[in-house]
Amino acid sequence: MGATDNTHFTLDAAGTPTKPGRFVTLADVGGVQFVAGLTFQPVLGEGVLANFVTFDPHAEAPMHVHVEEQVVVVLEGSFDFTLDGETRTLRPGDVALIPPWVPHGAKAGEAGCRELDIFTPPRATLIEAARQAGTG
Repeated sequence: MGATDNTHFTLDAAGTPTKPGRFVTLADVGGVQFVAGLTFQPVLGEGVLANFVTFDPHAEAPMHVHVEEQVVVVLEGSFDFTLDGETRTLRPGDVALIPPWVPHGAKAGEAGCRELDIFTPPRATLIEAARQAGTG
């Protein structure tokens, strides 16, 4: 694959759009809290959900599992992330990949943390929150 390879960036449509594209301004997305110190700002697509999460200093996401696959991307700050029994400190640019049903949780440090969760399919408990926030 070189500079002339057009298989990745193509306008040859093999289907019809199901909806128009849209832009979302995070400042307009209402936050939801399931536990104190964690604010979720979910943005719902058709088959994916992007959830922007703010951890207050020392806030904790308890250990949990779910059927959806999840990608965690740290944007600012850091947190101690436990994944399948192993704990690491994740910082901006670090990513955790979580298959369905794998136990995981996190605890922010002194400065808190801002991260992005990507769920596929969209996480069931966040779908209604996204719709109420106007991003569903």
